[in-house]
Amino acid sequence: METSNRNEEHTPEIVFFDIETTVPNRAGPGQERRFWMLEFGAMVICPQKLVEIESYCTLIKPGDLSVVALRSTRSDGITREAVIKAPMFVEVADKIYEILHGKIWAGHNIQRFDCNRIKEAFAEIGRPAPQPVGMIDSLGVLSHKFGRRAGDMKMATLANYFGLGQQKHRSLDDVRLNLEVLKNCATVLFLESSLPNMLSNNRHSGSSTITTRSKNNVNNKKMSSSYNREESNSRKSPPTASIGYIRSVPYPTRASLRKMTERVKSILCRAQSSQSINNLIKHSHSIIR
Repeated sequence: METSNRNEEHTPEIVFFDIETTVPNRAGPGQERRFWMLEFGAMVICPQKLVEIESYCTLIKPGDLSVVALRSTRSDGITREAVIKAPMFVEVADKIYEILHGKIWAGHNIQRFDCNRIKEAFAEIGRPAPQPVGMIDSLGVLSHKFGRRAGDMKMATLANYFGLGQQKHRSLDDVRLNLEVLKNCATVLFLESSLPNMLSNNRHSGSSTITTRSKNNVNNKKMSSSYNREESNSRKSPPTASIGYIRSVPYPTRASLRKMTERVKSILCRAQSSQSINNLIKHSHSIIR
C-alpha cells in the first residue's frame, strides 16, 4: 500500500506563507500603526521531496476600505476594487488556521512581520491563533549561512541574483519564489562545502585540484600503502643522514668548472708552500660549500 506524501515518515509538513498588507501612515503620539491584511497565500510542501502538496490563496477585505487606495501605487496591484468583494478575515480564518496549525512555518522575514499579523488578526476576532511546531525564517537563515554576496537580503535581490525573475509582491507568487531562492542558495552552499578549496572564498594558494583517496579499498590496498609512504616522505624535510639519500646538485657549466679549477690550483699552491694539510682541508671545504 502506497504511503501518501502527507503521511510520509510522520514528519511535520512545511508551510511557506506570505501576507500582503496595507502600508500604514506614520502613527501620531500615543497611536499604534495598524496593518490591515489584504492577501494571504500559503503552500504546503513535503519536507523530504520539497514538492507542493497543497496551496491556498485569498484576497481579504479589510474592516476599513478607506485604507486601500483606489489606484495602487505598489507593484502588487491590490486596489480597493480588487478587495471590495473579497471575504473578510473572519470568513477565511478556519482555512488559514487549518493550513498553518501544527506545521513548520517558513517564509522570508516572517518572525518579525507575518507571524505578528497572524496573531493580531486572530486576536481581533477573539480566536486563538494557530501555532507552529517549528520555524524557518529564510531572512535569518540566509543572512547567517549565505551572506550578502547578492547585495542586500531582500527577496527581490536574491531572486535577481539567481535569475529567477522579478518579485511580484503577491502572496502565492512570493511563496513559490521564496522556495526557489532557498533551493538555489542551498545548492551553492552544498557545492562550496563539498569543494571548499575550489569554490570557497578562503582558497588555499597554489591549490588547483582536490585528490580524494579511499583507505578502505581492498583491491587498491598495496597501491594505497605505497602512496601513503611516498606522500609521508614528501611532507617531511630531507634527513640529515640517510642511506640512499641523494642530494641534488646544480649541473655545472664550463665557466663554473674553469673558475673552480683555477681556485683549486691556487689553493694547492698555497697549501704546498705552507706544508699544512689542515689548510688544504679547510680551503677544500670552502669550495664544496
